[in-house]
Amino acid sequence: MNPAQFFDQALTYAQFLEQHGQDTDRHRWQQIYDMSLLNEAQSQLLGNFVRQINVMVLAGAWCGDCVVQCPIFQRFADATDRITLRFIDRDTFPELKEQLTICGGARVPQVLFFNEDMQYVGHYGDRTVSKYREMTETITGASCSTGMVTPGDNVHERVIQDWLQEFERIQLICRTSPRLREKHGD
Repeated sequence: MNPAQFFDQALTYAQFLEQHGQDTDRHRWQQIYDMSLLNEAQSQLLGNFVRQINVMVLAGAWCGDCVVQCPIFQRFADATDRITLRFIDRDTFPELKEQLTICGGARVPQVLFFNEDMQYVGHYGDRTVSKYREMTETITGASCSTGMVTPGDNVHERVIQDWLQEFERIQLICRTSPRLREKHGD
């Protein structure tokens, strides 16, 4: 199964929240979006992307990890016309959920990256290294993220940067692709 086949059925950020979220979910996602500001260097980096990348996020509107990360992806897409961002509910397509397990579980969010021709470029999720480091330092038993972020949350700023580095890595893979360089004459 090719995950790219689901891209046309995936939803925009607003459509995803409208279709799969409750009012409380939409409120939490909006709070995090409002807090997930990009600094000048981050905005400039995204604005300098030259290759189109298609990004499909397997998510759940109810999921605390999605709450604190998916609004970041929308911020990135807002900063450049080179990112086409779509969301797909984790439980909508069981065959996709089964294929995209992490450590044997149906974890979200998971981000799939495709180039302009919908060829698979990479896959990343469910939490960034900064979040896992923070969890490792503070964990005292089984836990589940609540999706709560407080103003000035240093971990959240690091998570934004972690994700930005992954988006940049994908952009650079596409930018340096011999096939795409030939196609674009650069």
